[in-house]
Amino acid sequence: MTVSIALFDLGRVVLDWEPARLYDKIFDDAAARDHFLGTVCTMAWHTRHDAGASFAENAGALIAEYPEFEAEIRAWGTRWMEMFNGYIPGTPDLIERLHAGGVPLYALSNMPSDPWPAMLAHFETLQRFRHVVVSGDIRMVKPDPAIFRHTLEAIGNPDPATVLFIDDSAANIAAADALGFRTHHFTGAPGLEAALAAHHLI
Repeated sequence: MTVSIALFDLGRVVLDWEPARLYDKIFDDAAARDHFLGTVCTMAWHTRHDAGASFAENAGALIAEYPEFEAEIRAWGTRWMEMFNGYIPGTPDLIERLHAGGVPLYALSNMPSDPWPAMLAHFETLQRFRHVVVSGDIRMVKPDPAIFRHTLEAIGNPDPATVLFIDDSAANIAAADALGFRTHHFTGAPGLEAALAAHHLI
């Protein structure tokens, strides 16, 4: 079956997101930064944002456990946009080429609900997507098969074999593969360009 739809992950595929970028400004040395990100504001803790917890409520429980890091914990939400350095090189150009060719563009992202409106306004490339499924809005996260099923419904119930799903997470790619999506494990724009060409999308 011919691929006709592109479904993008956002963080580290379209947007250059790294929490360490913010915490480099907060901690004096890399060891202190890495200790904080490895033991306090961990990715497991952040996943609760992706699953629908607000920045405020998720910070509260962690501050109770680590009161000495209250300011640093709250910075995750209040200074969220400082974790970004624009776009992943090359990806916006590919999105523009797909858009110019009339390829339906959608996104499915593990993303907190709180900052999404500001992100959508700030990053103009995100406005090329006809619809974005934000995990925090629907309280489901990849790689749960339910979020992929929800996404198919949200974009008009296409056959998953007509959808090329692009993500940097091997676990998310495996989940999409199991549901019949065509997939591309993103490691950079050159590889994505080759995959899009192989599927005759560009």
